[in-house]
Amino acid sequence: MATLLPPPKRQKVYHGVPAPEPEAPKPSPHIVVQFVSEEDGQPLAPAVNLPANVSREGLEAIVNKLNTKDEDPVPFAFHIALPAEATTPGAPTRIAISKSIEEDALSHPSHAFTPEDVFVIHCAPQAVFKVRPATRCSSTLSGHTSPILCASFSPTGNLLATGSGDCNARLWDLFTETPSHVLSGHKGWVLCVEWEAMERKLATGGHDGHVRLWDPKTGKPIGDALKGHTKWVTSLSWEPIHLNPSAPRLASSSKDGTVRVWSTLTRRCEYTLGGHTASVNVVRWGGGGLNGKGVLYTASSDRTVRIWDAERGRPLHTLKDHAHWVTTLTLNTDFVLRTGPFDHLGKKTTSDSEAQSLALKRYNTLVATAGELLITGSDDHTLFLWSLFPSRTGSADASAAAAERGGKLKPLARLTGHQRQVSHVAFSPDGRWAASAAWDNSVRVWDGRTGKFVATLRGHVAAVYRLAWSADSRLLVSASKDSTLKIWDLKSYKLKTDLPGHTDEVYCVDFVADKLVSGGRDRTVKIWKN
Repeated sequence: MATLLPPPKRQKVYHGVPAPEPEAPKPSPHIVVQFVSEEDGQPLAPAVNLPANVSREGLEAIVNKLNTKDEDPVPFAFHIALPAEATTPGAPTRIAISKSIEEDALSHPSHAFTPEDVFVIHCAPQAVFKVRPATRCSSTLSGHTSPILCASFSPTGNLLATGSGDCNARLWDLFTETPSHVLSGHKGWVLCVEWEAMERKLATGGHDGHVRLWDPKTGKPIGDALKGHTKWVTSLSWEPIHLNPSAPRLASSSKDGTVRVWSTLTRRCEYTLGGHTASVNVVRWGGGGLNGKGVLYTASSDRTVRIWDAERGRPLHTLKDHAHWVTTLTLNTDFVLRTGPFDHLGKKTTSDSEAQSLALKRYNTLVATAGELLITGSDDHTLFLWSLFPSRTGSADASAAAAERGGKLKPLARLTGHQRQVSHVAFSPDGRWAASAAWDNSVRVWDGRTGKFVATLRGHVAAVYRLAWSADSRLLVSASKDSTLKIWDLKSYKLKTDLPGHTDEVYCVDFVADKLVSGGRDRTVKIWKN
């Protein structure tokens, strides 16, 4: 008996209309792609011919296959620079490839690319660890009785210090998210808190002009206040661990126009830097300098930025390009100097010398490409990018050129675009990006090596006060007068998460591991996590 075939499958009909035929996938054009390194623009591999719809992950696999230098696969971020004639003012100047070349570049609204072009894709290696963006407020800690003016995570991220207008600083334990110590002693508002990079000491500066040192384990003061400033202390900075692992010195800048460098052993002022004619707003202790002995960078309301040799305090340069008060300053090594020997692996160091070598190794890998760079931001709405000490591995041409100009160093770039005063500028931990916040409600992202404008991040409805980067340089968080924090995604230059919750202006924010902390005028510390 012949096998009976099953009856033909009934066609599905929708209200009597047969289903449309499934569309065949559109053929994707083949394009020529040249992968170049973002750092020096050198091609990573010969140009390759690919289908345009290869996904971003596929491109990453191809680059890792073609690039034989690294054994382990490295995550990459890809972008294509928009040609100058296709950029619109205020819009991003580069296209980040998040899906595929076809979706991101060929169908870009500017129509700047055709399948016939050679696509030059800039590849930037990313951190091998990933920070999860915070999405919720995990605890709201009250305790301060006045607005919180400053907040800072300790280098390992286990402790948090906050300073407030109630004349107290407070330490918080981040494992349990509970208060651990109250540091009382200042007679005025606590304006700045700064951790020593080995987490052995905490320094606070107050409106009373005093600098105080604390032992974070016990919450007890180490000796009496360091007195000397005649007006309030505006900022503090510790000597980097790779220069002085056992007893780093501390620099404090003040409204009285001076910077004092304190020895933590003798508790005396080693020297005072006088030279500024108005309030010194920021001091930073850099790790490079002429003979690698460290440099002090100071920015002041007398419109100048001064560079000092940290060993004895002699002046090296004065930068006079700003037209108004210089209020903020950042180094591309800030993150490495701040975290000293602690990296994302969380390894404990046993001795000072081991910590020193680890810190030095981390510092050198960062400055190997571009040297220690500096960005200053001012109330004249602009920022300048400076390279004062060309990388020690680099050529002597730059230093010779500087000497030719009579030591007057020209800025690498002038970063313009903000419409109001710049409130804060911060380099990303890997030094590839810099972000600036201003009173014009916007955050701007710049290329950290060249100072070229990359994108504007809009979303805040009031002045943006502070910025903080995640340790993997993939996320940026901003704190604003509009009472919100916003986390921005640097793949798309769009808002990733909005964190409302504060009931008044947010004055300070800091980012460590997967945790964010913020404090402000509503007198509460909020800890946010994923």
